[in-house]
Amino acid sequence: MTRAYLATTTITDAFNDLAATYDSSFTNSFIGSAQRKSVWMEIDRTFTAGQRILEINCGTGVDAVHLASRGVHVTACDSAPQMIQVARQRAALAEIPATIGFRVLANERIGTMRNEGPFEGIFSNFSGLNCMGDLSFLTYDLAQLIKRRSKMVLCLFGRLCIWETCWYLSRGNIRKAVRRFKQGEHSAVLPNRSGAKVWYYSVRKLKRTFSPYFRLTRWRGVGVTVPPSYLEFLAAEYPRLFRFASEIDPWLGGCAGFRAMADHMLLTFERTER
Repeated sequence: MTRAYLATTTITDAFNDLAATYDSSFTNSFIGSAQRKSVWMEIDRTFTAGQRILEINCGTGVDAVHLASRGVHVTACDSAPQMIQVARQRAALAEIPATIGFRVLANERIGTMRNEGPFEGIFSNFSGLNCMGDLSFLTYDLAQLIKRRSKMVLCLFGRLCIWETCWYLSRGNIRKAVRRFKQGEHSAVLPNRSGAKVWYYSVRKLKRTFSPYFRLTRWRGVGVTVPPSYLEFLAAEYPRLFRFASEIDPWLGGCAGFRAMADHMLLTFERTER
């Protein structure tokens, strides 16, 4: 049994356990809604009605339903069967003009979909790729699934989250304050208290990893003034300040300097001609 298989099985089990409460703990939270709004602004300008999009790490299907509501045809994959079950229920209740096909499929096996391509775009939201310690093999698989000059939008944890650093420093927890600065494997605790392994990547590292098949065309930050989801209680305690933070976050996320201090980084790549 390989280490890659063990890692995939562990993260699948963790997200299976999280599926029933994921929407209440993140999707429908103040912070989750604000950060997702910024991501939707990017995918709405990138993907258009009639296109066929492959979504990996689709979770409970919130983004897939949003894209389908705009006429985008989505094939949405996730390694956790319980996440896919919730996603199918969501899609069944939604009135959407485009089709959604859900698939229980881990990123490590995404290459098996080659006969179903080529797709006209790829999307991964909210740090699913941070659960993988090696993205190099995924780069090749995704490149075979997408048309030349099509776009790929990836949302991952950033290497410097100013909110996280300041929050944990103020509480004397230096280890957590600087955890994103360090390379290699890190232990993380999910909202349901289950554990997971995560890796934090820099924009430079991702740009190098996805070349020569993909070219980075733009990137922005998500969660500069909006804090990480574990600080949801602050959003509830200071609603006016949080609304203001939510309004300016998309603007600051597009500014050089500020974007590098966000909770997430949102990168848009283009499939190269080579």
